[in-house]
Amino acid sequence: MFDPSPAPPPGCPAHGLGPDGLRRLYGPEADADPIALYERLRSEHGAVAPVLLPGDREAWLVLGHRENLEVSRTPSLFSRDSRLWRDMQEGKVPPTHPLAPLTMWQPLCVFAEGEEHERLRRAVTESLARFEARGIRRYVTRFAHQLIDEFEPKGRADLVEQFADQLPLRVITQLFGMPEHHGPRLIEAAKDMIRGSETAVASNDYITEALQDLVDRKRASPGHDVASKLIEHPARLTNDEVREHLRVVLVSANEPTVNLIANTLRLVLTDQRFRATLAGGHMTLPDALEQVLWDEPPMTTNIGRWATGDAQLAGKTIKAGDMLLLGLAAGNADPQIRPDKSTPMHGNRSHLAFSGGPHECPGQDLGRAIVDTGIDTLLTRIPDLRLAVPEEHLKWETALMSRRLVALPVEFAARRTNTTGRQGPGVPSVELPPLQPQEPASVPMPPVAPPPVHTSWWTRLKRKLRGW
Repeated sequence: MFDPSPAPPPGCPAHGLGPDGLRRLYGPEADADPIALYERLRSEHGAVAPVLLPGDREAWLVLGHRENLEVSRTPSLFSRDSRLWRDMQEGKVPPTHPLAPLTMWQPLCVFAEGEEHERLRRAVTESLARFEARGIRRYVTRFAHQLIDEFEPKGRADLVEQFADQLPLRVITQLFGMPEHHGPRLIEAAKDMIRGSETAVASNDYITEALQDLVDRKRASPGHDVASKLIEHPARLTNDEVREHLRVVLVSANEPTVNLIANTLRLVLTDQRFRATLAGGHMTLPDALEQVLWDEPPMTTNIGRWATGDAQLAGKTIKAGDMLLLGLAAGNADPQIRPDKSTPMHGNRSHLAFSGGPHECPGQDLGRAIVDTGIDTLLTRIPDLRLAVPEEHLKWETALMSRRLVALPVEFAARRTNTTGRQGPGVPSVELPPLQPQEPASVPMPPVAPPPVHTSWWTRLKRKLRGW
């Protein structure tokens, strides 16, 4: 039968190909199945492939595991300084371009190299290190219980919208010393900016304004929080540097952590082998997270690196000023290091989920603590979680740098909870004090009243699996 609708002309985004035949990393083809697109590019070009970004800006996508490490570990050849980008120099990426929030040079560690990078990154890592992991995990536990309280009596929930989407930023805003009411708007703005959408610039502006307000308040009245520690750091950061590094932590610790929570919970609920490995004691939850970081890294690509001069990479000639994207998901699936994707990678942390080299993600330890503690709290409170829809009905939303699960609907036996987030007769509510920095003279945090004794979720899961 004749189809009256005309075929899209060559170069139209619906084709997935640009005028010169380069594949687009945006549009319908990329959105439908980015992983399949990466493999198609690998078969066509090898470990490094020419691609098009929004606005048909040309770039190289690094697909090989070894090549990803080579690029990330060689800043003398492939720098994070976006001012080297030829398209930026030629005015082809104006401030209103969707890529601008991710590529416009700013005075922060992710765009710096050498001594300046070390100075700025040290301020970030040392300010985060001032807070005890135990204290951070207590806040994760508290906020996780608050979120669970909202849906536990109903016997159903969407674990993306009602849990994974909410938990990381609640913890991060607490660490920053921000009012909790900033959370919902910041969540949406951070997601939109990573998406590289048409409103990414406006979302970036909102994040900037909220963080600038925080910096102004902490300059006037410092406290025990990351913002104040950045201001007080011996690196003597300017207001702009403090604000922008808070934004780096917010973005790098939030979106990947949301995706990692959702991806891990989906595997627990849908993958029999994964559940059996956990329940059989062959894998701990931290080990399980590492497996997910191999199979479904929370960020699929990382923007970007810029060639400092002409260079050769996997047989391709990279010209000075070219942009490169680290293909984190593609590198993890490189058949040179994983010929059999079904083989577990127990204890192997050589995945690319957090990139590598001097610009390796500074928020990864914070993210791991949030995911590990948050999921453990959820599965301890509700060990009988089950998927409420067929697995094939689950949907993903794809962006340039990530692939995020849209929803994870679950069912379970409804439970009566009280205001402390515990079942049955309550435990007196205890308000946690502000997080205390790790200083020799600091006063230890007071203990939190213990919850009623629960059988561990590992034991409950084992028992449940025996009946499946």
